Amino acid sequence: MTIIDQLQFGAFSLELRENGVALVVFSRPPVNAVSLSVYEDIGNFADHVTGDDRIKVLIISAPDDARAWCGGADLREFEGMTAQKRKERYAFINDRLPRFHRIDRPMIAAVRSAAIGVGVMAAGMCDMRVVSENARFACPEVDYGLIGGSAGLLASLRMPEAKIREMVYTGRAFTARELESTGFFNYVVPPAAVLPLAFDLANQIASKSLEALRARKLASLMFEGPEWMDAYLDAQEASSALVEKPESNAAVRAALGKTN
Repeated sequence: MTIIDQLQFGAFSLELRENGVALVVFSRPPVNAVSLSVYEDIGNFADHVTGDDRIKVLIISAPDDARAWCGGADLREFEGMTAQKRKERYAFINDRLPRFHRIDRPMIAAVRSAAIGVGVMAAGMCDMRVVSENARFACPEVDYGLIGGSAGLLASLRMPEAKIREMVYTGRAFTARELESTGFFNYVVPPAAVLPLAFDLANQIASKSLEALRARKLASLMFEGPEWMDAYLDAQEASSALVEKPESNAAVRAALGKTN
């Protein structure tokens, strides 16, 4: 399918096909970590899509050689973090990440590597998920003496609560095959099949009316309900209270390879 436009929003590139399928690639080496600048890019990208009637469906991917689809929060921004700075960071995030969730077009997450922390949330904000069988998913905030905000969203998507709690209490990475029975994914396939299958789904969707797709997306968001966002904000408040604890700062520095 012919590419009719190419756009750049910081760490996100967008290639638009003539049938309305847009391939969005998140690239921020080495691990696709999410910094405040990335959240700014997300807001700009989401605003553009909302106003571009040429786009009918999006595939959210990462470079072929990326170590992660989304590697979670950039821990370099957490050194010396205070509760006040954490709240300011959340205020910045909360002005931008919900715009991604509210994009009024179907979105397909094509995950071939790892989705960590906010990466799990971003995958959950997409309408469909096509993933590699050895892709990994983790909510590791507990390892840094903090708590994450993915649990409420996962619960709204009807992932079994017992599995959610195992993920957030242990912080360990689960392969897509281990999570396949939860219903979180549409397809779990070999790595080489992820993008072709995502494009097949997107091409089918792009043949539909834009007005109908927009209405269906808004109806799906209404079905999810607002409760998960309330839980997300509560988790942010609790995490802000933890961020100044010595254990949290030590864990962040250890993850960054710093000993002093």
